[in-house]
Amino acid sequence: MEATDRNFTALDATDLKHLRRCVELAREALEAGDEPFGSLLVSGEGEVLKEDRNRVAGGDHTRHPEFELARWSAAHLTPDERSRATVYTSGEHCPMCAAAHAWVGLSRIVYAASSAQLSHWLTDFNAPPAPVAALPINEIAPGVRVQGPAPELADEIRELHRRLHAKT
Repeated sequence: MEATDRNFTALDATDLKHLRRCVELAREALEAGDEPFGSLLVSGEGEVLKEDRNRVAGGDHTRHPEFELARWSAAHLTPDERSRATVYTSGEHCPMCAAAHAWVGLSRIVYAASSAQLSHWLTDFNAPPAPVAALPINEIAPGVRVQGPAPELADEIRELHRRLHAKT
């Protein structure tokens, strides 16, 4: 684990089950020609309310699943429901998604791979840098509870990103 992954606390079996689904969605995104990211919105009662994957290949680089889930929650959930919901995601939120998460009042974020991990992998793959700084979620949204990464899923996520950048 990297020093920048300071939000780590042990993930339970439910967290890992949801994160595995996020990795499946990330794989679906990659197979559809998109960047490999996937996310779930889970109610305080444990029900999966919505899931999505990256959809930036069409040219709109705001089509991150975490941003879409924040928008959906604002339109479909009460403030109380949002305050008890968890977003599970294959990769730590970017600053845009972290801000959206905080603005709509969602509760916890659980991620499989950190921004720091992804940045290191992209460097290893000689990929171009992202146009936005890879900041930890709590630098953008200090009041949001954050857990991650999930070391059990790191190799699988790294491989998805390697496949993406092998194409470019």
